[in-house]
Amino acid sequence: MKQLLALILLAGGIVTASANVQEIKGQVIQIIDGNTLTIKSAENESYKIVLFGIDCPELGQKYGDKAKKCLEQLMMKKNVTVQILGKDRQGNYMGIVTTEKSLDPRIQLLEEGLAWTSESEPAADLESFKSVAQQKGKGLWKEKEPTPPWVFRRQQSMAQPKSS
Repeated sequence: MKQLLALILLAGGIVTASANVQEIKGQVIQIIDGNTLTIKSAENESYKIVLFGIDCPELGQKYGDKAKKCLEQLMMKKNVTVQILGKDRQGNYMGIVTTEKSLDPRIQLLEEGLAWTSESEPAADLESFKSVAQQKGKGLWKEKEPTPPWVFRRQQSMAQPKSS
């Protein structure tokens, strides 16, 4: 009986979670870095979107510019649909962005070796794309020990003088 109740509660939570998923349609108007872009919706609202499940090198990091250029080529001025999955620590929307032709730029960035899967809770469906690029030595995987962007960001913040 307890298992049945737990299953019903779990199923209810899944339905509730999926009902909270917001979808935005619009056009990509700006590429900020390899995994962040700005969408202008049909209602003329702008949304800063971080691609969910991946993390690209920062712009001050090796391959950061290449990741940004790749995302620009794939997405700039394209009509897209964004499935919003939440917000990051900075309050930016995190989402899955796809074009009208169902192109998911996260896969291309991973295949080109221009992104890692997320540090925490990497998406299993994206891991295989990263692994193949890693095995082939593509992009940042040409490096012996590439620095993940989350490590780079921590190093940068530790190098900043602390205010009193």
